Amino acid sequence: MVSSLHRLVKTLMPSPLFENVLKPAYREFRAFRRASYFREMYYGAQLRAIYPLLRNTGEMSNFTYDLTDKNLRNMSEMIAVATRMDAVEIERYIQEAIEDRSLRGWFVERMRTWTGAKTPSNLRSPFGRRLGWYAVVRAIKPSVLVETGVDRGHGALVLCAALLRNAAEGRPGRYYGTDLEPEAGHLLGGEYASVGQLLIGDSIQSLRQLNETVDLFINDSDHSADYEAEEYRVIAPKLSPHAIILGDNAHATDELARFSRETGRRFLFFREEPKAHWYPGGGIGVSFPKLGQ
Repeated sequence: MVSSLHRLVKTLMPSPLFENVLKPAYREFRAFRRASYFREMYYGAQLRAIYPLLRNTGEMSNFTYDLTDKNLRNMSEMIAVATRMDAVEIERYIQEAIEDRSLRGWFVERMRTWTGAKTPSNLRSPFGRRLGWYAVVRAIKPSVLVETGVDRGHGALVLCAALLRNAAEGRPGRYYGTDLEPEAGHLLGGEYASVGQLLIGDSIQSLRQLNETVDLFINDSDHSADYEAEEYRVIAPKLSPHAIILGDNAHATDELARFSRETGRRFLFFREEPKAHWYPGGGIGVSFPKLGQ
């Protein structure tokens, strides 16, 4: 069909019909064909995955997926820079979380009781970029860590699992999670809740009332830029000298990068590459003290 169309176009090229009607139409046709090709090449697999994943998992947010092996390596290297550790050690921490059968078993069982949401059975680990959160906790051994925005408790569970590992090595720590909803933290229970506590109410108000020195702060609450920026301003005087901040909204705003520059800190960003999932991925913004601070 395309070759016949080319012949027709060549035949009609000298005519006004070609210049005024056929030539613009032909350009549109070629653009449409190229757009279809690129859509399939870059997004076809993801688009086809949307319906079956929604049907099978029931997930409408906080999607569960693996990260690609390359993406996990990149994440390890970035965290190694921010924590000043060897990337091989960071990879070991990430693998530790992936292979933790008790952690995965608890997650899957609790997800079954969350409005029908189910974890795909073919995942090595359902925690995505939160594996990076886990590795940071294992690397810096925080005495106090705070996460704003708990929701179901994906992050809370992973973070408390890391704290339990630290405690077993003689470096205990405490998790505080803030959320507006009283039912938040569905996944946080059992032994994991022994090192965690939820603060119900507006996150900024909860941060103002927190009387702790914070070694790790994670922003994952209201994703408006203004609210995110205010959280950083409120937590700043409560941070320990070597505290790290993780921003779960850094793929959408530059507030953590701005805060880092204004306060003399360094900033890095990691973007997820979900494996076999339609979601394009979020990211981890990391704010950490400059070398020598």
